[in-house]
Amino acid sequence: MTRIDEYRSDLGRLDRTAWPDYLDRHSNLPGPRGNIELALALADLADLELDDELIASGDEFRTFCGVLGLGSTATKPAVLARLRELATDQRWRVREAVAMALQRCGDVNLPALEMIVLDWACDPHPLVQRAAAAAICEPRLLVGPAAAAVAIEVCRRTTHALAALPVDRRRDPDVRTLRQGLGYCWSVAVAADPAQGLPAFWALDDSDADVAWIVRENLKKTRLTRLL
Repeated sequence: MTRIDEYRSDLGRLDRTAWPDYLDRHSNLPGPRGNIELALALADLADLELDDELIASGDEFRTFCGVLGLGSTATKPAVLARLRELATDQRWRVREAVAMALQRCGDVNLPALEMIVLDWACDPHPLVQRAAAAAICEPRLLVGPAAAAVAIEVCRRTTHALAALPVDRRRDPDVRTLRQGLGYCWSVAVAADPAQGLPAFWALDDSDADVAWIVRENLKKTRLTRLL
């Protein structure tokens, strides 16, 4: 039995009204790593009403759990719009929950996720772009050339969007967050299909300082260096 199974079993023995307090006791916060296994267990059991309640609480871990739970209904327009808004949250754990929620959507409906991330990659907000790249650049989702092609295209679009920003915007925290994400996402996309990915990666304009940084960071990743 995995830790997720154990938490799912524990939650199943409790009344639903006791779940939020259980999350508080087992969140592992404050600390460097929240209890992701517990959040995943809850996401398997929660309904939209509970997700809304957890998000509305304002508590960071409860919100993380609620956002993650939205992944099961992410194809509904209202839920997807909400996830898009939450992708710009200033709390990094909430932003991670958005990417993970989209990945959970992709686990059961990969074509839907592909459509979402290609759309989000064209959003003007850097944090929405970052969510798109982080969501699709997950090895378990890149199961064939078609999925890898979407990941590569999302990386390409978001990198070009970053490079098109004026210099005075490059130090904005949201833009730096996008750059940081692209510092590893490219390596995941390329490793999924080197035949498609490497030409796209080498075609990046590294005369731009931020794009050059993205290239250097990805070249440090073992998954990419072992292909060269």
